Amino acid sequence: MSGPGATATTLDRRLLLMAVELARRAPSSATAFSVGAVIASADGSVLATGYSRETDQRDHAEEAALSKVEDSDPRLATATIYSSLEPCSARASRPRTCTELILATRIPRIVFAWREPEVFVRCEGAELLRAAGREVVEVPELAGLVRATNAHLLRDES
Repeated sequence: MSGPGATATTLDRRLLLMAVELARRAPSSATAFSVGAVIASADGSVLATGYSRETDQRDHAEEAALSKVEDSDPRLATATIYSSLEPCSARASRPRTCTELILATRIPRIVFAWREPEVFVRCEGAELLRAAGREVVEVPELAGLVRATNAHLLRDES
């Protein structure tokens, strides 16, 4: 489900695993996923990181990471944002979704491990990002790690 020509590299997997590890820092919540995010330049240098509820109970991981990088940073034009979970396309906690926040940047590439299950909302982040011309890479072989971090939210999903 990576889209035409969109494949994960060894570097992608390493940075996505970093995002998965960051998700474990998120304070537990019965009403939100624990997610980690990493923004990296084209050479793999980490520009910013974030995780769910990092500074505020309403923080999403991508939102927290994006808040730490200046919009004018020229490295964003070739950067990748790595998220343990598909960027949200609907949310109740703030007016802008993570998909909208990413689309407001020049970041051309998004890599994530797990498609958001329909626990709280129906997510279409990957589709909306692709429709806007961004490269979206899904790495489903890492999804189990993200599911484990969020097991307390999952009913009988398998």
